[in-house]
Amino acid sequence: MSEYRGCELPEDLFYDLDYVWVRPEEDGILTIGVTDPAQTMSGRLQKARIRKLGTHLEAGRHVATLESGKWAGGVPVPCAGEIVARNEALLDNPHLINVDPYGDAWIARVKPDDPRHALDNVKTGPDAIEALSAWIDRYDVQCMRCSD
Repeated sequence: MSEYRGCELPEDLFYDLDYVWVRPEEDGILTIGVTDPAQTMSGRLQKARIRKLGTHLEAGRHVATLESGKWAGGVPVPCAGEIVARNEALLDNPHLINVDPYGDAWIARVKPDDPRHALDNVKTGPDAIEALSAWIDRYDVQCMRCSD
């Protein structure tokens, strides 16, 4: 795992180079969450709304909306697809994202309409880590994790 200014940046994930991470699962489903630098910038998350199972979304549409005391925003999907799972624990405790953004605090799982092109709009590897590091510098983020 890479780390930059205290921000964890797992090298095996795909990123939208803004604030969303994507992990392709063995069955072709995409697990989606929010990056460590994004959760730091948002502050303590107080509310999460995640779309219902079976909802079909076009690329770029929001699978969830998150709110803190200083920020509210949507979590876009990288490709068109259907929501096949959502993290129900976040509905009661959205603060989990501040504690474990890459683990227990995944947001939703999406079955892509076109698996061959599902990751066309996200990046991975050294180029993604470099771009995310530049994002961290641009917004002057120093990551820290909250505790429960």
